Amino acid sequence: MSQTVKESKAAYDIVRERFGNAVSEFDANPTMPFFEVLDASRWVDIALYMRDNSLLQFNYLACLSGVDYPEEQKLGIVCNFECIGKYTHRIAVKVKCQRDGGSIPSVSCVWHTANWHEREAYDMYGMVFEGHPELRRILCPEDWTGFPLRKDYQVQETYHGIKVPY
Repeated sequence: MSQTVKESKAAYDIVRERFGNAVSEFDANPTMPFFEVLDASRWVDIALYMRDNSLLQFNYLACLSGVDYPEEQKLGIVCNFECIGKYTHRIAVKVKCQRDGGSIPSVSCVWHTANWHEREAYDMYGMVFEGHPELRRILCPEDWTGFPLRKDYQVQETYHGIKVPY
């Protein structure tokens, strides 16, 4: 295990000690170590803890990406976190919800940059972020049909009488 992964594992251990079975086992992926939040209702508490704990200080949300897991009938996010300043650890966190009718709590109140990332995941995947202050489309028009990054997306042939190029 590289030093970078060891630092990520140490940060994970602090989260796991506090939240127990609400999080998965640690995945020591050498590119980006990660864990999954198994109880999505705990996501905001975990996020606040990751940001505010003096041994963690994950003060930088580098990316929040949507993911479609059609074989599991789920949608999800992958968040990449870093501590800028005091520590050098980084980690990814995955959170999933049901593909139809599911939601993930918004962390835009924890990291303000999540506001735009969550809106993009909503627009591209149809993922609902409970508690988001302004969840609306960000790239597609409000009346666009479907969610373009879902694996089963069918491109609409026209939009307001204009042929959609594909």
